[in-house]
Amino acid sequence: MDERTAALAYSAGWAMVRRSPERAGRAVFRQMADRSWRTHDDATRGLERNLRRLLGPRATDAQLRALSRAGMRSYMRYYYEMFRLPAMGSDHLVCHTRQSGIEVLEGHLRAGRGVVAALPHMGNWDHAGAWIALRGHTLTTVAQRLRPESLFQRFTAYRESLGMEVLPLSGGSGTVGTLARRLREGGLVCLLADRDINGGGPEVDFFGEKARMPSGPASLAMNTDAALMPVSLWYDGPYWNIRVHDEIPVAPGAQRSDRVRDTTQALAHVFQDAIAEHPEDWHMLQTVFSADHDADRARELERIERGG
Repeated sequence: MDERTAALAYSAGWAMVRRSPERAGRAVFRQMADRSWRTHDDATRGLERNLRRLLGPRATDAQLRALSRAGMRSYMRYYYEMFRLPAMGSDHLVCHTRQSGIEVLEGHLRAGRGVVAALPHMGNWDHAGAWIALRGHTLTTVAQRLRPESLFQRFTAYRESLGMEVLPLSGGSGTVGTLARRLREGGLVCLLADRDINGGGPEVDFFGEKARMPSGPASLAMNTDAALMPVSLWYDGPYWNIRVHDEIPVAPGAQRSDRVRDTTQALAHVFQDAIAEHPEDWHMLQTVFSADHDADRARELERIERGG
């Protein structure tokens, strides 16, 4: 799909989903998930590559395929609800949200201490942001810049309409400084933190293998004395679930890089346990594990050598 087509598709999605009956809309997105799963397209293969680590070496292909089908349905549920979220209404969001641990997070904010909420790609993070905004908290987050630029601006405007401050991951100026300033002011920063997009994060143990995760959450907590709190999200029938886990203290040590790595490792352990409890709601279709990154690079080099 080229950039212009992608932009038009998302624009149509925002317009049509809000106007269509909910039952019909959910059925369409479920059919889209099943089509992707049946054809075993790139998205499904990417998801299965990650889920195989979660299931372990003794899992059968049938078990993997059953989990990936549930995972694709959960993933497309996220997209349907993302498009429809602004039309759902605050009462619906409040009544269909179950949470634990939010009182501790809000206690830090009331005391003037910033919080870094670090999330894996689970459940519906847009809903979680809208829900916390309804509780009176302004949150700041970072978004990967999409192409075309009009699509990125559309996503930014959408999330800002839900009560979020959105900063670009790349192509902007002062993003890290702004995040640190918000935390020192006692604010809330929410970051997706189970995939290292830029490739410079520490390597950690994750489901028995090496994987790189972003250093941002640990570094920000270290630099600002903010509380680093993992948050996991999952679905339960019509309900959205939010769990705020215990604060992860910044690891001690003489070397900054060691402290960041050890703190990120502790975060990865929490993510691993949360994902294992609700594996179908882990929406990770991209490469995460170091072995897969190596294989991807080897295939790309082979393609270049062949002149492809």
